[in-house]
Amino acid sequence: MINNKKLVVVLPAYNAELTLEKTYNEIPFDIVDEVVLVDDASSDGTVEEGKRLGIKHIIRHEKNRGYGGNQKTCYDKALSLGGDIIIMLHPDYQYTPKLIHSMAYLIADDVYPVAFGSRILGKGALNGGMPMYKYIFNRFLTLFENILIGQKLSEYHTGYRAYTKEVLETIPYELCSDDFVFDNQVISQIFYAGFEIAEITCPTKYFKEASSINFKRSVTYGMGVMKTSFVHFFQRMGLINSPLYKMRKKTMNDKA
Repeated sequence: MINNKKLVVVLPAYNAELTLEKTYNEIPFDIVDEVVLVDDASSDGTVEEGKRLGIKHIIRHEKNRGYGGNQKTCYDKALSLGGDIIIMLHPDYQYTPKLIHSMAYLIADDVYPVAFGSRILGKGALNGGMPMYKYIFNRFLTLFENILIGQKLSEYHTGYRAYTKEVLETIPYELCSDDFVFDNQVISQIFYAGFEIAEITCPTKYFKEASSINFKRSVTYGMGVMKTSFVHFFQRMGLINSPLYKMRKKTMNDKA
């Protein structure tokens, strides 16, 4: 517990057998109450490794549902466990679990409802081995999104995220894509609902076992990000009425 709030860490996994133990061993269990591992039909021993480590909540998709589909299962389970603060941590050890304290306290102290670990603040991305083409894509897409969405995030593409229960109970994340663009659609929903996002500097590691999409998938992702940005802009201008923004609860935008 942290400030009498239950903290649940979710691990969306795909072929994470070789890195799961490193990730799990650095999770700060002095404040973390539950860990949820969702395996997206891996071809390795991710589930068996999770059981060996003693992870209590393990869900395996019999068919691969994609990165976004994996997260949907993660958040559904975390909310069903009564999580007040939910932190998504990739089990490929690309992001350090040692930042969980910092991200969780931003939320537990009611400073922000959402916190991201940003690889772009500082020099964490390039120092950690991010390929130059991905860094350039990241910077271009982030600038594009900030202009259309009307925000000032340093990065929209991090996989290290912390949410309050209220945020996940408000945004209809189940309507988002099952693919990688899920992350961007969720950010769009969060901002449209009137929530704010905090960012902290996050070192990152690129190595053989860490998950990473190839150039072709990166281009597909980039096109999806640009589409999401346009949809958000047109929705904000009142030109369309996308179901992505039909919130489950009343929001600041509804009250305005």
